[in-house]
Amino acid sequence: MATPDDQPANPLQQPNSSLPQYHEMIMAAIEELSEKGGSTKTDISRQIEAAHGGQLTSTHGTLLTHYLDKMKQSGQLVLVKNNYMKPDPNAPPRRGRGRPPKPKAPLPPGYVPPPPRPRGRPPKPRDPLAPTASPLKKASAGGGTGRKRGRPPKSSSAPAAAAPPAAGPPRGRGRPPKVNPAVAAPVGA
Repeated sequence: MATPDDQPANPLQQPNSSLPQYHEMIMAAIEELSEKGGSTKTDISRQIEAAHGGQLTSTHGTLLTHYLDKMKQSGQLVLVKNNYMKPDPNAPPRRGRGRPPKPKAPLPPGYVPPPPRPRGRPPKPRDPLAPTASPLKKASAGGGTGRKRGRPPKSSSAPAAAAPPAAGPPRGRGRPPKVNPAVAAPVGA
């Protein structure tokens, strides 16, 4: 009868202790294959199965995928066109997207940077010698009528002299449709 101690708690743990670690098996398989463009996951799996065939468990595919992803994330392997290979030690490190940040120069001691500028367009400079206009003078500058600027709102109690007498149903909003005139006589008759 199997006890809970006999089975591994995590399916990604290696149950067979005589088997080398998966990252070691993956690196050995890549070195043995030594393909110029790298090795595919299938090639690596076949190489490991050929070297350690009888000792592998049924979770070999899951473990291989897990360790390949883990090694790719940590930088031990590089994935180029679905081929895994060892990173070139002489290659420059890969940059992220976008413009690189400017190098930060050290500030001199005692220097306090100015506060950041506020958002938006800065206000126009005011002439200190110009007279200040009061709100009452601005209203009277428009002709002294005291009315608001712009077209007055439409009201339902319009004077009768301003509107022509209604000769039918009230007009709808917008431009009326174009009416084609009737042709009086055909040409050449």
